[in-house]
Amino acid sequence: MRATGGRARLRRVALIGIDGSGKTTQAYRLAAALTSAGRPATYHRNAGGRRWLGRVANRLGVPDAQRLVGRNGVLAVESVLRWLAIAAALLSCLVTGRTAVMDRYSACQYASIRAHGGQRWERLARVGYRVFPPPQVTFLLTVDPAEAYRRIERRGTDHETMDWLRAADSAYRTLPEYPTFVLVDAGGPPEEVTRRIQAHLAQWLPAAVEPPAVPLAVQARP
Repeated sequence: MRATGGRARLRRVALIGIDGSGKTTQAYRLAAALTSAGRPATYHRNAGGRRWLGRVANRLGVPDAQRLVGRNGVLAVESVLRWLAIAAALLSCLVTGRTAVMDRYSACQYASIRAHGGQRWERLARVGYRVFPPPQVTFLLTVDPAEAYRRIERRGTDHETMDWLRAADSAYRTLPEYPTFVLVDAGGPPEEVTRRIQAHLAQWLPAAVEPPAVPLAVQARP
């Protein structure tokens, strides 16, 4: 990393965690806080398309995406779409010089594959995602799956089962990258989570930055 004004340049930050952990809200706030602190940043939502595929399945009268295209089909579509999203985000920030604040990153795909029980797919995904540089900081937002389930039900835009949330939570904790993650308790109010994240990034956010209001459209995302 090149130094700028005595400080290392912050290029990539990722926020990961199970659905309902608040990744989108916190990534949006962090991008705004960095920009306000004079370190221009861009929010990138690196979704894998699982929700979109589920909506397609529902329109076709099928209960869920897995029953529409099978487990392997879901993992293939999700892996490709997330790879393309991350590649586009990194290219954009390389061109603009802005910090990339990633709402999901490669670890999310590995965890999704593990939660689906597709170990063979994880090996393939790691080969494809190896081209992406690791974030300088990866925040894992931790929340009890029961609380995540309540949040998802309250927002009413999608649905996840408790079994899936528990499996995803376990998958994150068993990843080989887990020791490198910065764990952030996301079970409390969003403002407190924001303060914890910003405190860890004090090198780039020397003064507390008031979290911006998050549009309802952003709050509704997982």
